[in-house]
Order: sequence, then C-alpha cells, then structure tokens
Amino acid sequence: MKAIDWNGVFPAVTTKFTADGHLDMKAFLFGIQAQTDAGVDGIIIGGSLGESSTISHDERIELLNATQQAFGQKFPILINVAEGSTKQAITLAQRAEATGADGLMVLPPMLYRPTDEEVVEFFDEIANSTNLPILIYNNPVDYKIEVTLSMFEKLIKRENIQAVKESTRDLSNVTRLINAFGDRLKILTGVDTIAMEALVMGAHGWVAGLVNAFPAETVAIFRLIKAGRMEEARVIHRWFLPILELDINAQLVQNIKLAEVMTKLGTEHVRAPRKPLRGAERQRVMTIIEAGLNTRPQLPDYLNL
Repeated sequence: MKAIDWNGVFPAVTTKFTADGHLDMKAFLFGIQAQTDAGVDGIIIGGSLGESSTISHDERIELLNATQQAFGQKFPILINVAEGSTKQAITLAQRAEATGADGLMVLPPMLYRPTDEEVVEFFDEIANSTNLPILIYNNPVDYKIEVTLSMFEKLIKRENIQAVKESTRDLSNVTRLINAFGDRLKILTGVDTIAMEALVMGAHGWVAGLVNAFPAETVAIFRLIKAGRMEEARVIHRWFLPILELDINAQLVQNIKLAEVMTKLGTEHVRAPRKPLRGAERQRVMTIIEAGLNTRPQLPDYLNL
C-alpha cells in the first residue's frame, strides 16, 4: 500500500478548460506549479471544485498522467471518486491505481439517497477493490449524506480507509473524531472559512479551495498554526476571510476561477451548465478580491517552519 502522511495543505485543484471546452493542460500545470512553489503537501484532481460532474474518467486519468509527468513524486496525487454506481466507482478507483495515483478521495453514492448501511457497503467495496489509501469526503451540508461516528467505526476496519475530509461545518466534530479514533483516522478540514479553527482543534490537514488563487497565504496559515505562531496566522486569516467566504457559495467554482484570473494563476472557462459570473454578482466577487489584493499581507518565511 502507498503511504500518505495526510498532514498539510491538499488543494482541490480546479480543472482548466479552453474556450471551446477541452482540457487546457498548459493552464492546469501552470496552476499546479504555483501550488508546488507555495509548498503544498498533496494535490486532489477532479473534486467538486474540479468540476467532477462534467469531466470523464478518461479526462481524470489524463490529468493524473500529466501531473505525474510534470511533477513526479513531489507530493501525493489523489483522484476524486464521485459516482452513483458502486461498479463505476470501483472501475475508476482501479484505473487510478493502475495509472499510479497515490490515493483516492471518495464521496458517498451520488444522486441516490442511500441508507447508512448502503453508504458503509459502498465505501467498503471500493476500499476492498484497491490498495490505495482513501480519504472519505463527509459533507452532509451539500450532499445530504453524513458519515457518522458509528459508520466510521465499521469503515476503519479497512486499513486503507485512513482519513476524512471533514466538511460538516460543525467544529466540535473534529474533537468527536479525535476522541473516538485518536490518530487512526486523520482529519482534513474541508471548509475554508473555518479551517483555522479546525486546525487549532487538531485537524491534521486542509483540503483547500481558495488555495488555487492564493497558495502562499493558505500554506502560510497552516504552517504558522502548526508552529504555534497563532497571532501571525490570525492576521493572515482575518485578511483572508472575506475571500474564503467565496468558497461557501453555490457558485464556488466560478468564484474561485475568477479569483485565479485576478491573481494570474488560471482561467475562467467552465463547462456547461455552469457559466462564468455575470452582472452584479460578478462585480460583487471582483470587489472582494480586489480589496484583498490591495491589502495583501507580507508573509513571514513560512517555508522554513
């Protein structure tokens, strides 16, 4: 089994497209280079922010291959699995493993509202089909399915179910998970706006969204917290919060892609049915980002912490 540390910042990277809807590999790799330079600890391809619902299995594998060729073993590369069918989820998991992915982020069954037993069996069968380490994405706010403590008690019997992307929005759940499972289940906070608080309470890592546009600031906050330099982290976080709130929005993909354009790290093209932001909402988002860019803080030498 491959090993993943699960500590650090794991960007859920956006998928870059050309104006006519094809993968823009040059822009995609440019964005990952910025993440690499900022010191991230892993990459997640094809997540919700990566427009998972509009990219095919073949495209995920293409993105994985390109990332491997460009960056080698600099960090773990995870593929997101978000499927309505157990069979299709297993197919993607096995293709990812055969292609050299380092791990998987797996969502509960999509579209169909399953029972708790069905959710557990879904994750269990995927874990049984692969040797890759698995990060379970627990986001009942957006996906209406919660992976509870009692469900995790069953799931961690599988050695390769190792971590949870904790996106319940309930900060006390970090402590519940630690009290229940100690260090057996690594916790990666998945909500940008409360990531600092979750890290202070003991989360091991951060699956981040606005990191796509602001990689250095995101990694700096994480490393300062882990180094116990809380006041420095608070200063950056307070500056960052209005921008981070663009992540907890139904149009988070468009918001973050617009932020990438404004920081010169990406493009704004999305796949239908999404459309780029327009009108008053576009101006609102641009005003928030512009205010942040005009007051961007000077960062300490966080890379050497």
